[in-house]
Amino acid sequence: MYPLGTGDPLRLGPYRLLGVLGEGGMGKVYFGQDSAGGTAAVKVLRPELAHDQHLAQRFVREAQMAQAVASKGIARVLGSQMEGGRPWIATEFLAGPTLDEAIRSYGPMDDPTVRALASTLANTLHDIHAAGLVHRDLKPPNIVLTSAGPRIIDFGIARPEHGLTLTTTGQVPVTPGYGAPEQILGQRVGPPADVFSLGAVLTFASSGRRAFDAGHVAAVQYEVVHGEPDLAQVSLALQPLIGPCLAKDTGLRPAPGQIASAFAPPRGAERAWRQGRLANDIKARETGVQQLTTQPGSDTSTTVSRRRLLTTLAAGGTVLAAGGGGAVWWLRRGDESSGSGTESKAASGPFDIPPAVETPKARILDRKQAATTKTGELKLAPLWGPLAVNAGDSPPPMAVRDVIVFGARNGGLAAHSVVDGKMRWSAPEIDTAGGYISLSDRLIAAVGLGGKLVTFVASTGERKWTAPAAARCVLAADEDSVYVVTTDGQVRAIGRSDAKVRWTADSPADVLKEARPSAVAAQGRLIFGAKGGVVVALDASNGGKAWTFPSGAETVNTPAVHGSTVFLGGKNLTARRISNGNEIWTNKPYEDYTGELLLWSTPTVNGDRVYAMRGSWAQSVSLTDGNTVWDSTTPPKGDSRSAVQVQSSFAWIMDYPWVVGMELDHGEAVARYEPSKASPTLGFTAHGNRVFVMTEESLTALPVF
Repeated sequence: MYPLGTGDPLRLGPYRLLGVLGEGGMGKVYFGQDSAGGTAAVKVLRPELAHDQHLAQRFVREAQMAQAVASKGIARVLGSQMEGGRPWIATEFLAGPTLDEAIRSYGPMDDPTVRALASTLANTLHDIHAAGLVHRDLKPPNIVLTSAGPRIIDFGIARPEHGLTLTTTGQVPVTPGYGAPEQILGQRVGPPADVFSLGAVLTFASSGRRAFDAGHVAAVQYEVVHGEPDLAQVSLALQPLIGPCLAKDTGLRPAPGQIASAFAPPRGAERAWRQGRLANDIKARETGVQQLTTQPGSDTSTTVSRRRLLTTLAAGGTVLAAGGGGAVWWLRRGDESSGSGTESKAASGPFDIPPAVETPKARILDRKQAATTKTGELKLAPLWGPLAVNAGDSPPPMAVRDVIVFGARNGGLAAHSVVDGKMRWSAPEIDTAGGYISLSDRLIAAVGLGGKLVTFVASTGERKWTAPAAARCVLAADEDSVYVVTTDGQVRAIGRSDAKVRWTADSPADVLKEARPSAVAAQGRLIFGAKGGVVVALDASNGGKAWTFPSGAETVNTPAVHGSTVFLGGKNLTARRISNGNEIWTNKPYEDYTGELLLWSTPTVNGDRVYAMRGSWAQSVSLTDGNTVWDSTTPPKGDSRSAVQVQSSFAWIMDYPWVVGMELDHGEAVARYEPSKASPTLGFTAHGNRVFVMTEESLTALPVF
């Protein structure tokens, strides 16, 4: 929500307007409060459009459609005024995320929650149809999750059941992937169309993926009419319930009452709206509404002052969703050239950084339901991909909450959604050879043209601060600074709060000039590998040398930090004090039967174990003393030098050219993914119950078990 601006009314009807929820080319939606303390989303046409007969008629029709439905499952119309210079509609304000926001933030819903969602939505559709209406645009953004359960909003294109056409002049088309086949074909649209949309919504809620998807809109619509829904990631228990809703033949789709009965949730499933992370999100939004509409020590009828409103907005950010009902169609019909056009964002400075979004976690699959290879290992079928989107020489992919970041095929940096692989943003001016790092999962920092240090909001790609750092590559970051290697081999610290140079220091050993050194910053130390396999630790406050250590390897893998300890690979696997480099323990070097020294890879800390590759063999050692817990029990089929990554109950390794999942308890290989033989695995990362595999040609997301 944003403060009122010049020209915004202070009051409409009984509502005092406290802020702007959204704005588009057609009008605005305000957050309002009446004299009794009640809140509302108040929608207003722009003054210059109020005399457009078609728009005014649609405005009136929307209010009439919503008012005709007697159901607790929709956002109620509280009042309206159709006459005069500024027609407005006030609808119930819903404090909660939309379904698509919730799935992006918290991942697919479990079966009991999907059943609770389906039952409520089906009963609401029954009420809508009982009023003689068809909603016609049921989709995740039009479903708001509140502490009282899901609510359906936006009657912008609702019609009486006898309404026939899809594209009456001025009417928005159906949302690709959610509109029924008969809507796409311009045929008669009745209640079964809403049932089809419900099936598509439940598929998305259950799997995080659309039932119908393709590269462009026309292809999606073709799949809806002629293709089969993708229910592969929907649980086996829900597939037979959702599938009939997506039948091409309207006569084969169940009625909403039948759906409500079939999806009857187990006892207590409705607690999903009152307990857990989603419920905490809803509660935070409700608290935000209360804080904005009441003053300490007063009753709820006292409205907040404009000064306090602005102070709260500036200090606490936006915690309210524009879910007041019926606002979607017109907020999205503004200037389409500016992107989605859903809202007009308030201007923000380069150091006004939004909080990190939640990680949308994928469903952990049941091993018993998975296909197996000839050797009995679980077969890893992609969640999405392979997608030909990455450059063949891209650094390994980096997962940051809801995006996966990598070097784009056409140059520069790209970020795609971890949920479905779709592009979220790109930055063609970035030199990916300089690497990229995450700043508290809120920003991405990378090297731009002319050696500038450039930052982007991780989730959206919005450009933030830049610094003329003369950087060749980025090293690491802590809460205070970003550390880079300059073009002349020095180490430089750039402040995260002001983009100014904190210090520049000569390295006590030659920093590798041909490649990006591996580094970590923590506990007041910047630790990285230098020429000849020397580990260097600098004082992060001034760049002075803290300590050095010879790793015994030609190059140094990325250190790992846990508390006040740093773990280093190389000739030995060793744990040392971050402050002074003193040894805590060392797991000695090994030689194979040929006498070749088996070097340790980048270590990974998980729980009370440290995992690393010793040559081509995965190892698990004790965090406290370095003693070996297990060696991998299955001989490697290929060659691996990558880090071990832990996700779910597996330790994942790159057993070139494959990616292999091993049991955390004993190291047995139980899952395997084999990419195209023409394009073997180059790198991978694990995050949010997904494993992202990069080859020379493509990027693929795999599930975990």
